[in-house]
Amino acid sequence: MLKGIDPILSPELLMHLSAMGHGEWVAVVDANFTANYLAQGKPVVQLPGITLERACQAVLSVFPLDSFVSHPAAYMHVNDAPASHRTPAQNAVVKLLAKEGVKLKQVEPVERFAFYDKVKNASLIVQCGEGTAYGNAMFCKGVILV
Repeated sequence: MLKGIDPILSPELLMHLSAMGHGEWVAVVDANFTANYLAQGKPVVQLPGITLERACQAVLSVFPLDSFVSHPAAYMHVNDAPASHRTPAQNAVVKLLAKEGVKLKQVEPVERFAFYDKVKNASLIVQCGEGTAYGNAMFCKGVILV
């Protein structure tokens, strides 16, 4: 255990998040997501029993979002739903991002198959225990100034 570090952030997860550079993406995906297949050999860290919102909260507690990209956050858009539609899990992530100062226009809804392609380019996949459909989000790492 470390002081001030969210206990959900395991040593393995912290190692991978820390090793990422600015402009790299982390995907936080639900329990039904094809994480190992799409990872194509890249790390997949399991957080069983943890909701999407809670997993994203933990990741974002140590992960700055990239301020140099127009959409540093994304979620998988529900097929055949209106553009403004979000699931309760997606709404929870958007609210979490708003608390971090991220504007709604910076959060991109990504069509399902385009989201899969985007995940293939992610540096890390965190698979949580979210049981609802479309419980998937992605974040682009920003620069940490010291």
